Amino acid sequence: MKYHPDRNPGNKEAEEKFKEAAEAYEVLSNSDKRRKYDQFGHSGMQGGTDYHQYSDINDIFESFGDIFGSIFGGGGGPFGGQQRKKGNGPTPHRGHDLAQSISITLKESFTGCKKDISIYHYVKCNTCNATGCRPGTKPESCKSCDGSGQVYSRQGFFSFSRPCTTCHGQGFTISSPCSECRGQSRVQKNSRLVVNIPQGIYNQAELRVSGKGDAGIFGGSSGDLYLTINIAKNNKFHRNNNDLVTNLNLTYPQLVLGAQLEIESIDGTKEAIKIPKGCPVGQEILIPGKGFKDIHGRTSGNLVIIPQCDIPRKLSAEAKQSLLDYAGKIGEASTNGSDEGISGFFKRFLG
Repeated sequence: MKYHPDRNPGNKEAEEKFKEAAEAYEVLSNSDKRRKYDQFGHSGMQGGTDYHQYSDINDIFESFGDIFGSIFGGGGGPFGGQQRKKGNGPTPHRGHDLAQSISITLKESFTGCKKDISIYHYVKCNTCNATGCRPGTKPESCKSCDGSGQVYSRQGFFSFSRPCTTCHGQGFTISSPCSECRGQSRVQKNSRLVVNIPQGIYNQAELRVSGKGDAGIFGGSSGDLYLTINIAKNNKFHRNNNDLVTNLNLTYPQLVLGAQLEIESIDGTKEAIKIPKGCPVGQEILIPGKGFKDIHGRTSGNLVIIPQCDIPRKLSAEAKQSLLDYAGKIGEASTNGSDEGISGFFKRFLG
C-alpha cells in the first residue's frame, strides 16, 4: 500500500518498489522457491524458470490478480472474487441468534418444568411472505450495476470497485415495497413461548431453543434463542454436583439412641431414613439415587442428609434437673478422649 502507484503517481521509484514486493511475494508464497532462496540467495533465483521478473504493473496483475483484486477491488470485479449473479434477486440470509436469562427455583431444576417467556424479535412478514414486495410484484435487477451490486472504475493500471449506491450493494431494487414490512421482509413483534426446562438443569446452564431467534432476511432461516438459567437459592436444600443436600435437626436422645424417621424431599416425596445409634453430628446419611438427575446421562445423584443437634434454648426446672442427673450418671469420662467430662461441663456452665 505504501508504494501503490495510485498513491505515487509518476513515481518510478515507487513503481519499482511495488514490483519488488510482488517478486518477493512470489518467492515467499512458494515453499520450493523459498527453500532455494534460503540456500542460494537472490542470485540463485536468477536465470531459471522458478523466478519471474516483472516488466511492468500490468504484468504483476496478470499473475497476481486474485490477490490484488481482493485487496484493491473489494472482493469483486475483474481482479478476483465472485460477483453477484445477475438477475437472481434477494439473497436469503440467516437471522441473528438471541440471548435471554430465565430464573427458576431449585425445586424446578430438580423436577423439571415448563416456563412461559416473552421475547421481542423479528418474525417473517406474512403479508409479502418474506419477499419484501407488494403482493403481485417482484424485485428488479438494479440497472445501475446490472445486478452485480458493485460499480467499477479504472484509474491507470488499476480497477476499483465500490458498492452500488442505487441498490446499496444488493444488486436488486424493490419498486413496490410491502406496506407491512416496507421492503424488509420481516417485522418486529413480541412473541410468547413455552420452554421445557429439563430435570437436573444446573445454574448458569445455557439452553438452545432452535429457530426462535430473529427471522431470516428474505426467507433465510431463523436464528436460535439461547436461554441462560439462573437458579434461586433454597433455604432448606442445596446442590453439590448432582447430590441434593439438606440438614436435619435431631434431639440429643435421637442421636444417641438412634431413630426411624420420615423426611420430606424437595419435591414433596417422603423418604424413610434410619438414624444409627451414636450418630455424630455432621455424619452424612445417604439415600442413593434420590438426588438430581444427571442432565448428560441416565444416573442420578444422592439425597444427602446431614444430622445436626437441636439444642433447646430454654429448659424447665424439671428438664434441667433431669439433664444434670443424666450428666452425673454417665460420669466424667468423655467419649472423645478429652480430660474433662460432660458433668464437669454442666457444673461450670449451669451451676
